[in-house]
Amino acid sequence: MLFKNITILNNQLDVEKERYVLVGNGCIEYIGDRPPAGYTGREYDGRGKLLMSGFFNAHAHSPMTLMRGYGENMMLQDWLTKKIFPFEDKLDGNAVYWGTMLAMAESLRYGIVSTSDMYYFCDNMAEAVIECGAKSNISRSITNMAGDAPSELVSMKENEKFYKDYHRAAGGRLRVDMSLHGEYTSDPATAQALAECAASAGDVVMHVHLSETKLEHEQCIQRHGMTPAAYMEKMGLFDVPAIAAHCVYADENDLDIFRSKGVTVATNPVSNMKLASGVCNAAAVLKKGVNLAIGTDSVASNNNLDFIEEMKTLAIGNKVYYQDPTLLTAKEALRAATAGGAAAQGRNDTGVLKQGNRADLIVIDISGPNMHPVHNIINNIVYSGSGKDVVMTMVDGKVLYENGSYYTIDIEKTIHEAEKATEKILERL
Repeated sequence: MLFKNITILNNQLDVEKERYVLVGNGCIEYIGDRPPAGYTGREYDGRGKLLMSGFFNAHAHSPMTLMRGYGENMMLQDWLTKKIFPFEDKLDGNAVYWGTMLAMAESLRYGIVSTSDMYYFCDNMAEAVIECGAKSNISRSITNMAGDAPSELVSMKENEKFYKDYHRAAGGRLRVDMSLHGEYTSDPATAQALAECAASAGDVVMHVHLSETKLEHEQCIQRHGMTPAAYMEKMGLFDVPAIAAHCVYADENDLDIFRSKGVTVATNPVSNMKLASGVCNAAAVLKKGVNLAIGTDSVASNNNLDFIEEMKTLAIGNKVYYQDPTLLTAKEALRAATAGGAAAQGRNDTGVLKQGNRADLIVIDISGPNMHPVHNIINNIVYSGSGKDVVMTMVDGKVLYENGSYYTIDIEKTIHEAEKATEKILERL
């Protein structure tokens, strides 16, 4: 496909107008101010449009689309124990498949090209991702609250099999990560065993929840005499590239650990605010030189996957919480949503629009009244835009969503099956 006369955000997130961008063989083959010679395929008129990298969701639980709006206005522990955990106890592979497919449809609608997912029934999740054409880093979340031998855990066995069966499947679109759910849901032996498994694999990202709530952070210090970040480092979980989700209560020493170990902070602004967990000091993360990415968490606590909304919430949340309007520029938020997320996933050939990179791209309609006048187009996208301004989502050069049409997902069937699976679970509660 040849995009012509289109505005782009280049690899430095600088604006270039009236550009020609050629996509072929899954990659960005050409960027210039003139059309490439000899091209005869589809041409896309880019007037009133902007072409940029797609978004990379660095922390999610996609099958929880089935719990959208199910538990509201509740304290976190009540929300979990009275609503979420009982519902999840009734999940099966079919429900997880359709919940994931629904999440992928919503993701593509809002320009998310790749998701770092932490859940279970991972085979079913993987099949949904492969079929719809998106990218994903999926990890089997490991918990061990009973203190069982790690080698006997069903989840550990599933984790190892899932890695063998699916890592780098679908031409590398699907990657298998490893995940310790958190310090408070396991024990040191399990953490060390998983760290050894990740080090042995040598080609994975570790994905953990970390300092999401004040209670979690303080109780870890009481149990181990150290913060969750220091605990994870001691257990060896950060000896491979890692994503630390939330980090609302991470302190300066924790940020030093992240920087020295190359850990990405995946902030989840909407979910953390909605559950009254707090606000991650993303500005301090960047100042410390730590990679920053953005996650949606689940739509059970969000309640959507609109990534432009997530960027705006990140930026304004830091400003108001820390009472400093200079914190977090729109460009910093946009970089976290794109290049920061791609780096977190270990996808070093994407996340910015440049020749030779994978064509994981989105088109945003910048012709509407909410995008004018244009003093700074990035400011308009982050502060004035919405996910509904995304009119095309492309992964590896293949258009998956365009102007309300899904080319790889039967959206009517997906909605129907997700509703049916949800109804069956509710009947059993």
